[in-house]
Amino acid sequence: MKHYSSFAIDQFTRHCLNDTQGFNWLMNNGYQELIATLDAIRDDKKAFQFLMKNKHVELAAFVNAIWEDKKAFQFLLHIKAVDWAACANIINGDDKAEAVLNQLNKKHFVLLAHAIQSRIHEDGDRNVSPWGVLQNLLNFKKAFKKDENH
Repeated sequence: MKHYSSFAIDQFTRHCLNDTQGFNWLMNNGYQELIATLDAIRDDKKAFQFLMKNKHVELAAFVNAIWEDKKAFQFLLHIKAVDWAACANIINGDDKAEAVLNQLNKKHFVLLAHAIQSRIHEDGDRNVSPWGVLQNLLNFKKAFKKDENH
């Protein structure tokens, strides 16, 4: 399991908040798996496969724990990836997890959780706005046409 410095987590947080400098730092310093983690959280199947193929199992479990997979959460605890487990719990609304991370001086994981939560809400809002619904319908129709042609 790879250790991530608080600075790397801060850059990941910046990336989650659409900060180009955070993205660039992650890319230029060999943290593509963190970029893939956000993409996987946002339901990019190829990004999730990237995490698994490159043996970033703790990040893949983190993605699944965010989506309330109890086995993934237990796996994080089992491999002692407690910071990632607590981060997922914060995203899922657990105030106690936030208090524990703050007590342990792991504020960078708390900030990351809130950034991911914000991005999830932003994506959800985009999907329910009138323009987002129209785009999803058009994408659905395109995908359906591709299936008909095969």
